[in-house]
Formats: sequence, structure tokens, C-alpha cells
Amino acid sequence: MFGFRRNNMPNDERPDEGGTHKPDEPTDYRIDSDEIQQIVDLENRIAELEGQLADANARAIRALADFQNFQRRSLQNEIAAKQDGVSGVVRGVVNALDHFDLALHLDPAKSTAEQIVGGVRVIRDELLKVLAQQGVSMINPADGDDFQPGRHEAIMQMQKDGVESGQVAQTLQAGYVLSTAGNDRVLRPAKVAVAP
Repeated sequence: MFGFRRNNMPNDERPDEGGTHKPDEPTDYRIDSDEIQQIVDLENRIAELEGQLADANARAIRALADFQNFQRRSLQNEIAAKQDGVSGVVRGVVNALDHFDLALHLDPAKSTAEQIVGGVRVIRDELLKVLAQQGVSMINPADGDDFQPGRHEAIMQMQKDGVESGQVAQTLQAGYVLSTAGNDRVLRPAKVAVAP
């Protein structure tokens, strides 16, 4: 690409095959103007590319810093959201605990069984209300409802009048489902007996 041209020298003045020449021999190397312009153009191109590289490195460093800040903020938001969720449940449970404390302070000698059962119902209703505020609802299929795998867990088979095969014959334990943003997640399936 670039070549230095040596002036025409007679063969006897050219260096020998080994590429050596005598120091007292004059050498006359010349670079023509096209080669000088090519060198200048290449130096300009190198400077331009070095500038682009420095700019790309600076953008990459900024992008990495932005991503690290995003990760940090996301983690902080996740922790705050979790704390808010737990706080909402705990506030409701604390109210139910207050009802337990009231029930435990009743004098058993002066309370009837109906009053005690009524107090337990109030506490249960309070807990169900807290769960409902958090998007939790009960899975409590009625006799004769179709068995739904995933929402119902068959514990046993049981014959029951008016209940067809594959339907729920009895609910042994209610289940619970969490509904958020249109998605249902079964927390615990209802334990049921199914008609054979």
C-alpha cells in the first residue's frame, strides 16, 4: 500500500542481497504527495474511530450505571411492597386477636355456651373479612358440585343420595384461593369426599 521509492541507482550502488549498505552511501527515499495524503487520511480516520470508541465506552458505562440504579430501586420497591402486604394482613389479624383477648377475659361461670360460640363466630368472621380484604376467598363446594381438580382434593369416596358419580358428596375441609389482578392461585384446595 505504502511504498518508499528509491531513486534509480545503478546496480553497483544498491545494497547487497542481505539488505545492508555502506553508511557512507547516500540513500534517497522520497514519499510522494499521494502517499502523504493517504497517511493524513488514515490518521484522521484513526482519530475519528478513537473518538467513537471513547463515546461508546462512555455510553456503556452510563447504561451500566442506569441498570444498576434500576436494580437497586426495583429491590427497594419489592421490599416495600412486601412490607406493605404483610402490614395489611397483620393489622387485620391484630383486630381479630383483640376479639380473642375479649373472649378470654370473659368469666366462664357467667357465660353460656351460646355466648362463647357467638364470640368464636365473631372472631372467625373478622378473620374471613381480613382475608377477603387481601383477595383471599374460601373454596367451599356444595354437595353435588362438580369435582374440580386443583381446587378440590379428593380424600375419599362416599355414596350420597342425589349426588352423581364424580361430584362432591361432602366437603370435609374448606380451601382458600388468592385472587389478584384477575389471576387465581389456590392456597389450599378444599378436601372433599367424591361420589364413586
